[in-house]
Amino acid sequence: MSVSFRIQKINSLIREQIGEIITRELDIKLGVFLTIAKVDTTRDLRYTHIFVSVFPEKEGNYAMVALENEKGNIQRILNKRLNMKILPKIIFRLDKTEAEADEIEKILREIKNQ
Repeated sequence: MSVSFRIQKINSLIREQIGEIITRELDIKLGVFLTIAKVDTTRDLRYTHIFVSVFPEKEGNYAMVALENEKGNIQRILNKRLNMKILPKIIFRLDKTEAEADEIEKILREIKNQ
């Protein structure tokens, strides 16, 4: 089932706002980069899953702990910025798509070389 246009617009707005909040408000250690890979808001608007890509990958745990520690502050800022009756609760998830794609490419190269 496809995502409604309304949910797509909400996902886009939340992605933009969370990206800005993380860039301006979150104090992440030097050399760690966070990117909002995907935002997936539930149809009832109660929750929004924010998938975060971290570079370098080995800093994924650090980044997730930092986001969880600041989640209340991030949620508060987001709620002020969104002009919505129902404000979705944010849930951060580590996006492992790139790491999984790298692993698949590695396996395919090994198969090709055999």
